[in-house]
Amino acid sequence: MKKESIRFVFELIFLGMERKEFLKKSVGFLGLAIAVPSLISAKSNEEDVAVCSVTNSETAGPFPTITPGSYVRSNIISDNRTGVAFTINITINNTNANCGAYQGALVDIWHCDKDGYYSEYGGTAMQTVNYTTVHFLRGRQVTDANGLVTFTSIFPGWYSGRATHIHVHVYKPDGTSLLVTQIAFPEGTSSAVNLVNAATAYGYTKGMTGYTYNASDNVFSDGVTSELSSVAGTVADGFVLNHTIYVAGPTLMIDELNYNRNQIGQNFPNPVIDTTTIPIFLNENANVKIELFDLTGRLISTPINHNYSSGLNNIVIDKNKANLSSGYYIYKVHIETENGMYTENKKMLVK
Repeated sequence: MKKESIRFVFELIFLGMERKEFLKKSVGFLGLAIAVPSLISAKSNEEDVAVCSVTNSETAGPFPTITPGSYVRSNIISDNRTGVAFTINITINNTNANCGAYQGALVDIWHCDKDGYYSEYGGTAMQTVNYTTVHFLRGRQVTDANGLVTFTSIFPGWYSGRATHIHVHVYKPDGTSLLVTQIAFPEGTSSAVNLVNAATAYGYTKGMTGYTYNASDNVFSDGVTSELSSVAGTVADGFVLNHTIYVAGPTLMIDELNYNRNQIGQNFPNPVIDTTTIPIFLNENANVKIELFDLTGRLISTPINHNYSSGLNNIVIDKNKANLSSGYYIYKVHIETENGMYTENKKMLVK
């Protein structure tokens, strides 16, 4: 970026320009504003400009999901696991898009059962009970327009050396890893952790004797400021966890969005399970035609051929309606305006 542009941003900040005026005039310098959010901390008369940071990274081990893509599901109980009902709401926000919701991210979670055991592992000194052939309490979801995924589960138990926790791995739509982290639980006499572990009628027989609290946990002992969830509910009715995770995702879903030309983003989710979304930014109103080809160049279908308004359009493709089976495909996007035709090809994978 030119020195004059950097100087312009600094001058706007230090002169105390009103927030709306600053944002309106700084669109051309969006990359700088995102790259150094700490610069945009000056207060206006209306509100603070949003500032956020990536959630702490933590270990995935020792029991990460072996093949996470195989467990796309919202109900992760499986295998007739029993325990206190538990709903897990996780929101993924993007620090590279003004801390806004990140749609299309892949979110994997896994946690132990009420007795402290993990599926897919066992028969060793670390976990004597052998659960290598079952896959309970593991699942994957794709974030919606609000950056939200929801899982139905049972309240996790605990095991020696660890506080109650949930593992989370967040990926870009193309499968690139963004963050591995863990979710911590509030503690105290009236906390869900205390109440559940006293619920012997639901099978939680350990109680709190020998429990490792967050402050002594080898993962959380350095602090849980960015990893502590909120949990509400009752043993009888079940508990609901809400937690927000911040990742450094793509900029506005289309890499370095340029308002002076049409752009076509990578589809998400990718691989495609049922439907996928292709983000397309139009500089002006245009007709958009999307053709799908297999890798031999054979045209499979033309699922989209419509007029769209200028701005960001998230165009949804249904794999069944588009006659797509498992495999790789090329999607060719034609954008036709009064000023000419623009065409671009990208690859997608269908499960």
